[in-house]
Amino acid sequence: MNAPHPPPRLTSLAHGGGCGCKLAPGVLQQIIARSAGGVVPPGLLVGIETSDDAAVYRISETQAIVATTDFFMPVVDDPFDFGAIAATNAISDVYAMGGTPLFALALVGMPVDKLPVETIRLILEGGESVCRRAGIPVAGGHSIDSVEPIYGLVVIGLVDPRHLKRNADARAGDALILGKALGVGMYSAALKKDRLAAEQYRVMLDSTTQLNTPGAELGRMPGVHALTDVTGFGLLGHLLEVCRGSDLGARIEWDRVPLLPGVLDFARQAGRTGASVRNWASYGAQVDLGGHGEAQRDLLTDPQTSGGLLVSCAPSAVDEVLSLFRAHGFARAAVIGEMRAGDARVHVR
Repeated sequence: MNAPHPPPRLTSLAHGGGCGCKLAPGVLQQIIARSAGGVVPPGLLVGIETSDDAAVYRISETQAIVATTDFFMPVVDDPFDFGAIAATNAISDVYAMGGTPLFALALVGMPVDKLPVETIRLILEGGESVCRRAGIPVAGGHSIDSVEPIYGLVVIGLVDPRHLKRNADARAGDALILGKALGVGMYSAALKKDRLAAEQYRVMLDSTTQLNTPGAELGRMPGVHALTDVTGFGLLGHLLEVCRGSDLGARIEWDRVPLLPGVLDFARQAGRTGASVRNWASYGAQVDLGGHGEAQRDLLTDPQTSGGLLVSCAPSAVDEVLSLFRAHGFARAAVIGEMRAGDARVHVR
C-alpha cells in the first residue's frame, strides 16, 4: 500500500511571500490616483491621503475607531508560524496609529485541493495564538477556496484622538528611531533556497511575531510626533511616506541601522529580491545613497514582513522612547537618523 504524500511546502504554493506580495509603491500610487473620490465625512480623521497605516474615525471627543486589514501568502513553510506572522503583521497597524486593538476578523483563502484540513487549521491556530497575546478575540471572518494560500486579519482598535499618531506629522530636527532590525525579506528568500540556518529562522520568527505593543504608549507621548511601521515598501519606502506627508526630508545613518544576523552577507552574495527591485524602481529617484553599495541599497528597500515601528520624535524624547522599547523587549531599537527641512528625499550617510 502506497504511503500518503506529504503536503507541499507552503511557500511552493505561492508566487510571493509575506509583505513582499504587496503591489510596488509606484503601481499603488497610480491606482489610487485614478480612483474616484468618495464621501469624506467630518469624523474620518485618517483616510488614504498620506498612505497611513490604518483608517481612523472619530466617534466621540475621547474615542476613535482604528480599522485596518492585512493579508498575504506564506513567508515560511510551517503553517502555525505562517499564521502567527500574518496576524502579528496585521495587528501592528493599529499600534502604529497609537491605538489599542479590540478584536479581529480572519481572512482565509486556501487551495483546499492541495492542503489538508489540518494544515489550514494550524495556520488559523497560529493567528489565534497571537491574538490571545494581544488580548483580543478573533470574532469572525471570511474564507474562500483560493489558488494560493492567503491568510490575514481585519483588526479593529480604539485610540483617543488626542493621542493619534499619523505618519504625516514629523518635524524638522526629529530623531528617527527604528524598533526592529531589517532583513526579513532577505531571510525569507534564503529560506526558500534552503540557505537559512535554524538559528536564523528562530531569529526571524522571534522578530516577525513580536507585537509592536509600544505603539499604544508612544501615542500618549507628547514628544512623539509621527509613527508608522516598516513593512512591504522597505525602510526607505515608508520613510519617504513620512517625508511626503510632513513636507520634509530625512537622513539615515547606515552604520546605525540594526540588521538581522548575517543578512548583509546574504545581500552581498544572493543579490536583490524581486520585491526590493520593484521598491527601488518606484522611489529610488528620491534617495541619495551617499556612495553606499548595492547590498546596502537592497537592505534599505528590503520588504519587512511584520517589521518594526518607525518613530519620529523630539530629540528630548529619545531616551524615553528607547526606554519604552527596551521595557517591551525590543533590544535592537536604535536611533537611525533624523528628519530635516527640505524636499521629500532621503539621504543615506
